[in-house]
Amino acid sequence: MQAARGPAGGGGLKRRLGVTDAVMIGLGSMIGAGIFAALGPAASAAGSGLLLGLALAALVAYCNATSSARLAARYPASGGTYVYGRERLGAFWGYLAGWSFVVGKTASCAAMALTVGFYAWPGQAHAVAVGAVVALTALNYTGVQKSAGLTRAVVAFVLAVLAAVVTTCLTSGGAAASRLDIGADATAGGVLEAAGLLFFAFAGYARIATLGEEVRDPRRTIPRAVPLALGITLVVYAAVAVAVLAVLGPGRLADSTAPLSEAVRAAGAPGLVPVVRAGAAIAALGSLLALILGVSRTTLAMARDRHLPHTLAAVHPRFGVPHHAELAVGAVVAVLAATADVRDAIGFSSFGVLAYYAVANAAAWTLTPAEGRPPRVVPLLGLAGCAALAVSLPLASSLPGAAVLLTGAALYGLRLRLRQR
Repeated sequence: MQAARGPAGGGGLKRRLGVTDAVMIGLGSMIGAGIFAALGPAASAAGSGLLLGLALAALVAYCNATSSARLAARYPASGGTYVYGRERLGAFWGYLAGWSFVVGKTASCAAMALTVGFYAWPGQAHAVAVGAVVALTALNYTGVQKSAGLTRAVVAFVLAVLAAVVTTCLTSGGAAASRLDIGADATAGGVLEAAGLLFFAFAGYARIATLGEEVRDPRRTIPRAVPLALGITLVVYAAVAVAVLAVLGPGRLADSTAPLSEAVRAAGAPGLVPVVRAGAAIAALGSLLALILGVSRTTLAMARDRHLPHTLAAVHPRFGVPHHAELAVGAVVAVLAATADVRDAIGFSSFGVLAYYAVANAAAWTLTPAEGRPPRVVPLLGLAGCAALAVSLPLASSLPGAAVLLTGAALYGLRLRLRQR
């Protein structure tokens, strides 16, 4: 196989990010608003099997991360799985992965923006959401190093808030180890659904891969940054899940819309609730920042191959960023955040992200040992896991997701036919 094709029309991006920067961008994507909100729905699905769902989500995420890291080291260009699918499986599969990512993650961007608004100023959530999108788009426009710097600050604050939650819960008199026991309510289907809900809290490692063209020494940096970011995130999530479960138990956790806030209140620290709310808003802000980065880079890669308007492939001569793509993504997200409540679109986005990672695992399967192929079981488990979690999603999420994939495939076929004519 040939190395990934270089940039066309607009020049290449500048390699400015080291291992620490890449890890922080991954952490900023993963340790986001999901941990503040996803535990409740996951507990509703799995009951006392919540921790099993978390472990399953982490296993699938590890397989996907390993496959993505090996591919990113081989093809250190912007676009992530869009590039890997194109180079290893063919143009259509790369396109389908890119389509799934751009459409699904654009909806996630809007959802994160609204999360910022709902936590920061519930009465003016839409206005705050639009303001957040405009501000972060402007920040990304002026250079990825500034984005990485802000992400580092966001991650530090959110980790401090989560550490306070864990310490408060586990040292309180209301914590009971018996609430961690797995009972008869933990069915296989419920655990799968919980894993599907929790999986997307881990999905931020893709942001490291999509920034492959901006990472220094990518063959060394990316394979180190991805497992580091994923490992840190798993430890944090496991600690938070155990602490909240020990205080609330699965039933009370399932009924909570703000589980971390309720957990610290139940642990006898109501004064910590405003801090947790601030942490949720800041975490959503960090997730939004990293999501906009990832979507704009995949848009850039698809525009280079003219699957999207070619003007989106332009790279700013001074700042070295895909400024047309960033402005376009920011504009679409701002419109969505201003006009709709897209929190329900997270499930729709989930289906697309699983399709994206399924292509990544299939591409990793084709690597040779000389190209850094992971053990065969890794992409096999990753592909099977993506399929199982996609099937476990509610029909309200999977049916629209499948419709979007079919629409993308139809557009690809139409474009191909027009070019042949």
